[in-house]
Amino acid sequence: MDWGMKNRMSRIFKEDGKTVMLAVDHGYFLGPVSRLEDPAKTIEPLIPYVDSLMLTRGLLRNCLDAKYNIPIVLRASGGNSVLKEDLSDEAITVSMQDAARLNVSAVALSIYVGSEHEHQTLTNLTKLIDAGQDYGIPVLAVTAVGKELEKRDCRYLSLSCRIAAELGAQIVKTYYCEDFEKVVKSCFVPIVIAGGPKLKSEEDVLEMTYNAIACGAKGVDMGRNVWQSNWPIAMITAIRSIVHEQASVKKAFSLFESLKNK
Repeated sequence: MDWGMKNRMSRIFKEDGKTVMLAVDHGYFLGPVSRLEDPAKTIEPLIPYVDSLMLTRGLLRNCLDAKYNIPIVLRASGGNSVLKEDLSDEAITVSMQDAARLNVSAVALSIYVGSEHEHQTLTNLTKLIDAGQDYGIPVLAVTAVGKELEKRDCRYLSLSCRIAAELGAQIVKTYYCEDFEKVVKSCFVPIVIAGGPKLKSEEDVLEMTYNAIACGAKGVDMGRNVWQSNWPIAMITAIRSIVHEQASVKKAFSLFESLKNK
């Protein structure tokens, strides 16, 4: 790995090798999702508490002040919307030249293993990885499942993560599942976990975070379970305590409770 790519990776993953990423790229297929109607209002208060932001170039250029020295993971795939039954029909939507122009630390692309458009999304990934090598920009592969949430099991996620790593992705984002340690063990690049749809309680989010880190995940890339919380700063602070400070679920939830009404 060249120095430039190593340097960009080190912006995302801190000295302990872990990261707390905030995903706010949902609008690329969901539009103005609840609490992202005004992105700047939601994102800016959380910036001091996260290690990087995952977002789209439109949001970056128009809703985030350039004064913020925050590593960016740029969403580089799309071409679909939530109105379509099959979400797997994606293309590369950002050139690596534009990613470099935006001074991003990585780009992100979804793969849909086992879908109608599996070949398309996997070859999209390889094209983006090749371009990333030219510019020293890492690629994060997202093991997307579309609307088929039942795919989030160990066997499927192990397959998807390993394929992404084999094709050259430097980071993989996937879901937490039962036997998650097997997913991590079979993938030789860093894994971060998605939050997925909003969970029933903040304690559920903290428990999932703790279990994923205990199984070997290198961090989280969560969105709705943070900024759709009524107490997003307390939520991200508690998550951060687990990822970077090895806090227990009990300690992290106690921290959340102490911060949520401040």
